[in-house]
Amino acid sequence: MPEQRLRGRPRGFDATEALEAATSVFWAKGYEGASVDALCRAMNMPRASLYQLFGDKERLFLAAIDHYAKTHLEPLAQSLGSIGVLEDDLEAFFDHVVTLATSDPSTLGCLISSVLSDAAGTNPLFKAELDRRFAALEARLSDRLRQSTYRLEAPAEVMAVVLASVARGLTLRARSGKSATELRAVGRAAARAFLHPVRE
Repeated sequence: MPEQRLRGRPRGFDATEALEAATSVFWAKGYEGASVDALCRAMNMPRASLYQLFGDKERLFLAAIDHYAKTHLEPLAQSLGSIGVLEDDLEAFFDHVVTLATSDPSTLGCLISSVLSDAAGTNPLFKAELDRRFAALEARLSDRLRQSTYRLEAPAEVMAVVLASVARGLTLRARSGKSATELRAVGRAAARAFLHPVRE
């Protein structure tokens, strides 16, 4: 007997491919600019199926944010490591940020820093999601800073916010058209600007 499809699920539906397609539309057009019709075309599903599977555009956007975090931001965060020289790890981190923000001309910037932050506005659900995503990156940076022997300009949790803010600024400048070469130079400078070796 053929396997019965879930109600509302299009034939040949692949959830990962659908979310990747939705992510690209939101990333390129922004939340407001991504119409439901454009999302349906990219995801290759009728409007009724989209609503059946994801609830509404708001919930689809949050699902796309989660997909983006797992597939794009987790590899970026892993570049921080814990076994290399802190300056080198931070430079690799900023290099990954720039690559993510500039590698595809149709999806410049960052879905969270560029799109979710813009969409948050007065939407409490989006605001909470933005704060959660920002805090997660800052926690990873703070953990990495605490593992180093460098003397920092401020406590690790404060410096983590500074470094995360630089990363977000790089994605915003990428969104405005700044070149990867220029942004990598900024990232290299930021990786060393606030660190001081501990003198023996």
